[in-house]
Amino acid sequence: MPELPEVEIVKQSLVKNVKFQKILQVIVRNRNLRFKLPINFKNIIKRQKIINIRRFSKYIIIELSNKLHCVLHLGMSGTLHILKKNNNNLLTNSSFYHSPFLPKKHNHVELVFKNLRLVYNDPRRFGYFKIFNSDIKLKNFINNYGIEPFNKKFNYYYVKSKLHNKKKNIKDYLLDQKFVSGIGNIYASEILFESKINPQRKSCELTDYEFNDLVKYTKRVLNNSIKKGGSSIRNFVNTSGNSGSFQKYFKVYDREGKKCLKINCKGKISRIVISNRSTFYCNICQK
Repeated sequence: MPELPEVEIVKQSLVKNVKFQKILQVIVRNRNLRFKLPINFKNIIKRQKIINIRRFSKYIIIELSNKLHCVLHLGMSGTLHILKKNNNNLLTNSSFYHSPFLPKKHNHVELVFKNLRLVYNDPRRFGYFKIFNSDIKLKNFINNYGIEPFNKKFNYYYVKSKLHNKKKNIKDYLLDQKFVSGIGNIYASEILFESKINPQRKSCELTDYEFNDLVKYTKRVLNNSIKKGGSSIRNFVNTSGNSGSFQKYFKVYDREGKKCLKINCKGKISRIVISNRSTFYCNICQK
């Protein structure tokens, strides 16, 4: 599933290509996503201008000229593709699962602009669109989640107040979207490695120093990933799009049995399963 950095890269691509553009046509080929598209989806967004595009957590929020907010979650395999109008040559593949192909049978929604088409493709159909007709309803939706890692309120005091008396392991808390929103399995492993914290540790056992490191490295790891275009977990061969490269810099994720990359550490990367998810860590330097 795309995590915060990957969704941020998608948002940046959308801002560059379709912000302030008018939606001339909406094509819905399949309404059956995770949540069924509203019957009136085409009518309420057609001929609307895109006023703003922003991201919250793993959600892309598109603000329209009729005051509606179209919220998109990419799910497990959702991708957005920007194509030349009436041309199948890919301009930009703004996706997590970078692919040179666009299998049309999985094209569920297309937004047609003056010179571009924005195609939502989703083989597994876990992604979805939601429409909010007021700022209050959108705010209430966002308030169901924890704060973002880049929020100034995500600091030592917040983390300690939430975790100092909790017995659940720290890895699970990093994935808990009610605690902090946007972190997924890949980055949880990378953050804990940089913080030198064993993913199985009870949250209440962490020291003040470790709470501080958790905040610092959460922000640093996510920022570094965004700078490198996110993580692409499949090969990318495209005419002019760019794949993310952060996967080349993974320290622990998907490196089972390999040598720890920390200087002077003789440990090897171990893989365990926590809450049905693969978790990677160094068996020596993560205490």
